Amino acid sequence: MTDLLIKTIRGLEKVVASRILESLAGSEVVPRPHGFLGLVLVKKTPVDKYEAAKVILEEVEEAEKVLVIEGECEANINDIVRTVARVVESKISSNETFAVRTTRRGVHDFTSIDINVAVGAKVKEITGAEVDLDFPQKIVWVEILQNRAYISITTGELEHHKVYEGKPVALPILKKIAIAQVPYIGPLDAAKKMGVRIGRAIQTFEVRELYITPFKPVPADELKAFLEGLFEGINSRYEIQRRTYSRRVHKVPVYVQDLYQFIRDRRGESIIATSTRGRPVSELRNEIAEIFRKRGRVNVLVGAREGLPTATFRYSTVTVDLAPSVTISTEFASVAAIIALITVLEECNLLPRYHKEKKSK
Repeated sequence: MTDLLIKTIRGLEKVVASRILESLAGSEVVPRPHGFLGLVLVKKTPVDKYEAAKVILEEVEEAEKVLVIEGECEANINDIVRTVARVVESKISSNETFAVRTTRRGVHDFTSIDINVAVGAKVKEITGAEVDLDFPQKIVWVEILQNRAYISITTGELEHHKVYEGKPVALPILKKIAIAQVPYIGPLDAAKKMGVRIGRAIQTFEVRELYITPFKPVPADELKAFLEGLFEGINSRYEIQRRTYSRRVHKVPVYVQDLYQFIRDRRGESIIATSTRGRPVSELRNEIAEIFRKRGRVNVLVGAREGLPTATFRYSTVTVDLAPSVTISTEFASVAAIIALITVLEECNLLPRYHKEKKSK
């Protein structure tokens, strides 16, 4: 019988097996069972399996998840349901929520969804607990390897969610921000590469809009190379987001406008200039918070190479030094500005919080 199932990063299975043998001498360890990557089975340990799991969690950094096997059976729906029924009653109470997570490896005449439905119904019948697929208090793990199924029951904390109830959410704030970026002008290949990096960074945050704002005449071919790179970066990041996000992705629109004209057009709006000549973010915490408390757009000016013209500071609401005594390179300047603003707003409790939508009955 199997005591533990360890999940690790692919390629580290033998490392994990060796570390377990060092920490728990005399164990029987099987890395990559049936050739499946990212798995290690522990079939025998010199101590109780719960104590063995504790030792591995404390001493084997490469172990991503350590599942104590509560039941093992043939990989068919009926046997899996019977095995879960035998072990679940003492592990999940009626006032808890649960979810079933099934991973199926090999060829079978059923799907992972089939297992989730059958096991979920049985757990609810036996315990009276409610299902919560997003943030369950308990998780029933059904790990299927070829013709064997392994059952484990853990707390929901074993899953690391990107969001959870009450976690700050930055996206609504980001949609208020317009970035005015001075273009990077120079050799064509360098200008294009810089454009790609800035484009990817801006699209990552899905800000409201991006303005490319030269403040003096620039060579057209160099500006063209920068813009080509910019759109390449935006498009590549957008396609990744569109494929992986479960929500609709905002593709950042791009405009070109002279920096001084941009400032004239935004008169009456909040403008944050970024410069090593400004005051540290920590000193401007209250001013930044007040800017974002107001309705409307927030404009952030970002320089390139020689920085922003100092005259722009007169027309800015605040001028911020993002990292005192450090000159931030062009490709990181907008990222540093956005992260600094998000951090200040989170500290001031001005970011909205995630709340799971309640399903109407």
